[in-house]
Amino acid sequence: MPTKVLEQRVDDERAWTPAMMGQKRPWRFDLDQRCWDLIDPIVEAWRQNPQPATQVSLDETQCQSGKEALADVIRVLDAGVGFVLLDGIPLDRYSHQEAALIYWLVGQMIGRPIQQNVKGTLLYDVRDVGADHTKGARFSVTNAGTPFHTDGAFYQNPADYVALLNLRPARSGGKSQMLSAYSLHNLLVDRSPELLETLYQGFHFDRRGEIKEGESPTSEHPVFNWDGAELTMRYLSYYIHEGHNQTGLALSEAQQVSLQAIEDVMDQDNLFVEFTVQPGQMLFCNNHWILHSRSGYQDHDDPDLRRHYLRLWLWRRP
Repeated sequence: MPTKVLEQRVDDERAWTPAMMGQKRPWRFDLDQRCWDLIDPIVEAWRQNPQPATQVSLDETQCQSGKEALADVIRVLDAGVGFVLLDGIPLDRYSHQEAALIYWLVGQMIGRPIQQNVKGTLLYDVRDVGADHTKGARFSVTNAGTPFHTDGAFYQNPADYVALLNLRPARSGGKSQMLSAYSLHNLLVDRSPELLETLYQGFHFDRRGEIKEGESPTSEHPVFNWDGAELTMRYLSYYIHEGHNQTGLALSEAQQVSLQAIEDVMDQDNLFVEFTVQPGQMLFCNNHWILHSRSGYQDHDDPDLRRHYLRLWLWRRP
């Protein structure tokens, strides 16, 4: 059954374009000193007793204190431009293991970490392992450029926020790109409102093998959902086409036209910003309505120098 269709434009801060922001960078923040006051004693204790970062949990008081220190960051994620580049972890002072711990702690201040695959991974390595997305792999373990998408679009309850920490950059390439689904949706309202009803109905998404025994290899969800306050977009065109191939249910003409309209808007309109995440920087984005992508990259020959990011998926804290 189709969800309620948002038929009007939304013209608040969430519906940004690069031209509207000009030279401003409302997504850049330094990590608040109050966060470091919480983090440093934990890192010092960890040095005396190293363990996997995911076994180190903040208590509720620490989480709330961190959330208060990061209130401006969370506001931008929820009601501003929807993504934040957070400086930063000085990698000349902290090892990669310590940086992972710091990132894990900051993530707990912003939200509640959730599992990212059927194995239960909470802190996910994003690096090229020689896999091929055309043979069932997720884009995150390849060096291919990723089309604009939201993470975990095939899950029943995707993350509210997606985060990345750059531990090591690629030799070249691998730039991050961000695009607001509100701006995209506004253009569809203006140009092709007759397509929206189709986009608010179900499409089959390939689940990339993230299934337990007996489960369907696809899941069905609308591309857009509107709850009266927030727009949600689930999207990765490749996964949708693969999902329909797996089910044997061909995309209808209306579905094909609607998906192509999305691709045309993303290809033809200057809607996205692009930047390079520097080593030690943390990138957080709203996974409901920020589409993100990554340009393809060329890596180092030396395995010890190859690109390595860490990913977190988070649910919002009440």
